[in-house]
Amino acid sequence: MTIKRSWDEPERFAAVFDAHYADIHRYASRRLGPHAADDVSAETFALAFRQRRRYDLSRRSARPWLYGIATNLISRHRRDEVRLLRAVDRLHPLPEPARGHEDEVTAKVSAQQSVKGPLAGAIAALPAAQRDVLLLVALAGLSYDEVAQALDVPFGTVSSRLNRARKKLRKALGDTNPLLDEEEA
Repeated sequence: MTIKRSWDEPERFAAVFDAHYADIHRYASRRLGPHAADDVSAETFALAFRQRRRYDLSRRSARPWLYGIATNLISRHRRDEVRLLRAVDRLHPLPEPARGHEDEVTAKVSAQQSVKGPLAGAIAALPAAQRDVLLLVALAGLSYDEVAQALDVPFGTVSSRLNRARKKLRKALGDTNPLLDEEEA
């Protein structure tokens, strides 16, 4: 394992950085914006390097461990994250109801963009623990098991937090799934 080898040969940790930096940065950027993401990503790997002897070598991948570190660092920036989500909410209000065929077509074409605002506001309103689980699944693409490892919580806790978050988001968005067409809903 690369991390274990890095105990005696620190330069080997560069392989962990190379394999995961872009994903960690993208996750942090989507949660906090690009400027804070640079700092959080760098700090994630600096902290991981300092704590590499504490890494659980029985785990197949360092990915959940790194996302856990990043999520903990993001929690320090939570006010910035909530401020960013609320700003997106203000910039992308719900579309006005369509009046004619041309308006309907325009509304459908821009639906993906207009979802961002209300959805961002609803995510900002979630409790931090639910928001972390939701965004690790949605933005980072982690499995429930990886989220459990990243946050050091039981698998069932991940499932229940995600379920509660989804219910709150659905309610905040008018009990609809904004990603489905009206015919699919």
